[in-house]
Amino acid sequence: MMGRTHAATGWCAGLAVAPVVGITTLAQAVVFAATTAGFALLPDLDHPGARASKLLGPVTGALSWLLRKASGGLYALTKGPRDEDKTGTHRHLSHTVLFAAAVGAGTAAGTAAGGPWAVAAVVVFGLLLAEDALGDWVLPVAGVAVVWWVIENSPDVLGRLDEVSGWLGVAVAIGCVVHCLGDALTESGCPFLFPVPIAGETWYELRPPAFLRFSTGTAVENKVLLPLFVVLGVLLIPGVWAVILDMVNVVLGSGADQEA
Repeated sequence: MMGRTHAATGWCAGLAVAPVVGITTLAQAVVFAATTAGFALLPDLDHPGARASKLLGPVTGALSWLLRKASGGLYALTKGPRDEDKTGTHRHLSHTVLFAAAVGAGTAAGTAAGGPWAVAAVVVFGLLLAEDALGDWVLPVAGVAVVWWVIENSPDVLGRLDEVSGWLGVAVAIGCVVHCLGDALTESGCPFLFPVPIAGETWYELRPPAFLRFSTGTAVENKVLLPLFVVLGVLLIPGVWAVILDMVNVVLGSGADQEA
């Protein structure tokens, strides 16, 4: 999948999961979803040309290099008898549920230990990733949500930031998992069940039947899937359905009055 599609699916997943993890306000849901959208790009840090790898210049570039080295080394050590003879860098270690769980748990632990500024750093990094993929509109929308959230939690803003470290870990993990599921729909598939051995492969690329797969960047993704997730991403925003139903009731009520 392309970066913007990954981010759009991450946004949808974040809005869908927000109520499950105890997020109750619109401002919190928007920040959570924007963070999930951003971290839905994180697994592609294993590619030097990816948005995540270029975001912070030499900093994320160095992280990308380290991830590729780690992924390639792990692939060489663990590949099964039927795994392909490849470098094992892109779409390997970072494209697994194990990676998603580890990064999510590390985020939760790191932000809990690092305090409110660590929480803020994770949120800002996720927002920058989302903005890079989805466009400049993300920052002002998320910025308004952050300001709204600050007003709701004033005067103990920093204290309340500490409370969200747990759901930040969830946001990061969900973003990574959604990325893997998206890549699993493409022709290349995704080995996200590593290290579970399947058919003699430790890095078995899961994918749907051939007629359900698509190639990255084709019309299926750009003209069908991406618009679908954009619409879904709007409909999932808390309160949007209520507004739509009210508008429908107004229209139907006006029609009934005219008939009468």
